[in-house]
Amino acid sequence: MTTIASLSAAELGPLFAARSLSPVEVARDALERIERFEPQINAFVVRDAEATLAMAEASQARWLKGEPLGPLDGVPVTIKDNIGVAGWPMRRGSAVASDAAFAEDAPATARLREAGTVFLGKTTMPEYGWKGVGDSPLSGITRNPWNIATGPGGSSAGAASCAALNLGCLHLGTDGAGSVRIPAAFTGVVGLKPTYGRVPAWPVSTMGFLAHLGPLTRTVTDCALAMNAIGRPDIRDMTAMIDRAPDYVDGLKGGVKGLRLAWSPTLGRDVPVDPEIAALTRAAALAFRELGATVEEVDPGFDDPIETLMTIWSAGAALALRSAGPAERARMDPGLVAVAEQGDKVAGAAYVDALLNQRNLLAHKMAQFHARFDLLLTPTLPLPAFETGRNTPGHGAYGDDWTRWTPFTYPFNITQAPAISLPCGLTGAGLPAGLQVVGAFGRDALVLRAAAAFETARPFARIDAPVGSNRAG
Repeated sequence: MTTIASLSAAELGPLFAARSLSPVEVARDALERIERFEPQINAFVVRDAEATLAMAEASQARWLKGEPLGPLDGVPVTIKDNIGVAGWPMRRGSAVASDAAFAEDAPATARLREAGTVFLGKTTMPEYGWKGVGDSPLSGITRNPWNIATGPGGSSAGAASCAALNLGCLHLGTDGAGSVRIPAAFTGVVGLKPTYGRVPAWPVSTMGFLAHLGPLTRTVTDCALAMNAIGRPDIRDMTAMIDRAPDYVDGLKGGVKGLRLAWSPTLGRDVPVDPEIAALTRAAALAFRELGATVEEVDPGFDDPIETLMTIWSAGAALALRSAGPAERARMDPGLVAVAEQGDKVAGAAYVDALLNQRNLLAHKMAQFHARFDLLLTPTLPLPAFETGRNTPGHGAYGDDWTRWTPFTYPFNITQAPAISLPCGLTGAGLPAGLQVVGAFGRDALVLRAAAAFETARPFARIDAPVGSNRAG
């Protein structure tokens, strides 16, 4: 039976136009389910039901007059806590940040407002997005709906948990080292890191050229719809693309016949991949052969760029905490403070070398690789979701550093290339696995097209309510 909770963004517009469903009904349904599930998953830091319903009522009036602002008018959305929303605080997961209302919409938020979407609230993240899990001093632990004893990953933690339960159809996240794709993989949803600059940002991230904005959704079509809205220029971001994004929805139709795909199960490194994840992602990669693509197992041939990442990342953390004194730091995530202290020691020459020379070397190597292969396929993560309250899985295979269990995501922040995580099956314990599809710089439309072909051939599993009980954290 079709329920409001099962509908995608692409399905809502035609129903609004036919007057068989209204934006107010959809908003009320989302608010009711948020109220019911939020005690279990803890995905929001800001909720404003009055503002949500006012936006829904305005959308409903436009549809009744036959004057919608576009296909997303009335579609409910959420926005991560490090993205500005006029009138709501932006605390970036930090308990020491100001709770004053932010003065203006960020570019992506503004584009969604202009499209007539309905804001449900702001979603949780670890403090300043510094790690790949979903707890913070501000909001506590966010949980994974597939098993609430596990975490959804991060840093777009609340966005992913909301996407998994369809608490809103479109969810804005950010990705500086995997922070859209990591939680997308753990929660069984679609998560796109677009080409850097495709979605403008303001205020700019202290992580600089690593930081991308992108959507988390239940379907690839909804992801493309979101990109049509947010992939537009904004003069506040001097590094953003100045051309408007193509119609990504229209571009979904081409399939993958004749494309050359590379499957790399470990990126050529000694990565301990969970056997179930290895089997699920390999089967998913090889499924592209059935769709008419050639798939060859081959590694792109670059060394682990972790030092490049951490030079830029730690310096960015130091910048983010530059005005925080000892009393404030004592209330912050100790891991974030440690990374910032590491960043304080980064020399200017080392930072420039990482930001320009090392990053460009890797980007050049991947450009040469994509001259041979249209797309690169990898696991998104080497393991399924793990217990909450940890920064790492808690066993020796991945060490004590969270970046060690995310080896497939951060290289493509360094190259700034588009990459998407697609759900590709469930482990025996019922936890999702993610397949990553990486394209050449600027080839977002091709990445989405391949994702749509895979989704059609291998429909994704869905979840309607949180599973399990609070056994951890």
